[in-house]
Amino acid sequence: MMCHRFEQGGQGATGQTKWGKGMSVQPLDSALAGIVRDIDPNRLRAPPRAAGILTRLAWTRARQAGLAIDPLLKTARLTAQQIEERARLSVQSQIRFVDLAAGSLHDEFLGFHLGRDYDLREIGLLHYVLASCELLGEALQRGVRYATTVNEGALLKYIERQDAVAIAVKYVGVTRHSDRHQIEFWVTTMVRACRELTRRHIVPLHVKLTHHRHGDCTDFNAFLGVDVEFGAEVDEIAFPAAVRDLPVVSADSYLNNLLVAYCEEALAQRTPGGGATPSDVENVIAELLPHGKARIDHVARRLGMSQRTLARRLAAQGLTFSDVLNRLRRDLAHRHVRDSDLSISQIAWLLGYQEVSAFTHAFKRWTGMTPREMRAQGRAQNAVSGADLREQVFGRR
Repeated sequence: MMCHRFEQGGQGATGQTKWGKGMSVQPLDSALAGIVRDIDPNRLRAPPRAAGILTRLAWTRARQAGLAIDPLLKTARLTAQQIEERARLSVQSQIRFVDLAAGSLHDEFLGFHLGRDYDLREIGLLHYVLASCELLGEALQRGVRYATTVNEGALLKYIERQDAVAIAVKYVGVTRHSDRHQIEFWVTTMVRACRELTRRHIVPLHVKLTHHRHGDCTDFNAFLGVDVEFGAEVDEIAFPAAVRDLPVVSADSYLNNLLVAYCEEALAQRTPGGGATPSDVENVIAELLPHGKARIDHVARRLGMSQRTLARRLAAQGLTFSDVLNRLRRDLAHRHVRDSDLSISQIAWLLGYQEVSAFTHAFKRWTGMTPREMRAQGRAQNAVSGADLREQVFGRR
């Protein structure tokens, strides 16, 4: 493991904020006018939406690579017009599109690469709120409070400990197991923002992510300065407590007061929904599956309701707890089988099966083939698509 450390070198920041250069970022006045308008108070329990920053970055990267983008957009239930007009998008569609783009680009760390390379001013209003704070601790707390103005599918929590400050992420209204790239983009953005706001090379104490990775994470870990703990029980990034008192180099109290007022107005117009969505239920089940505790009584307790209430709310949407559990297992099985570093027995354990044979039978019932047959088919398809991509980029030789 790499050493946990906090370095205070003055010029160690990766890509300092460029305030002067003109780039294709959203103007501040547009952000101020749009942030309140775009949040519809009547969208009770509607699918969470996002500003679409990550989607636009992935779309641009795919276009630069010469990929056919329309089929990817259609599969993700998006349109080019939505992206070009900077419309707010479904969070689940964003996750799906970026995953498809990563597969087509053969970039297993697309979220990290995009987060490392983009201009942070693309974030819009929230970026200027953070950049005008006096201290980094204040900026972190503002970021947590106003994060839903950028992405409604995650609730962030600011945690102060004796020797650290941490930000924990909980997905709401969207399935956590379907995502890798979005949250890796967020983590990369958080670290970059801390470094650029202070012009110091801040290194996290730890980064914990609940999804699994078993490939080469060298570049990701090297950028962060710490080895990421994948397969953790929580999504969390922690920094040394001392970062709270670091000054923000672009602090502007007058601008900050103005921007905070806009953000507070935006939050006031949001109407919180009630009850648990199937996605919320899936997120709890995913945490409990490897421990063999993915039962309705345990899930209901974690969601703060009775077993009967949970069953009733799912029934109102035409679902049973077994429906949600089986759908989640099927989706996770497809994702895990594509990960060649996971053995079949490990996948069975992650999905809560005590016997590999039980998992194999279930997988064949879902797909018509065994996990090993599906894995072999995937290797063959990857070989063909890789050859096609090389021909697009380099031409036939």
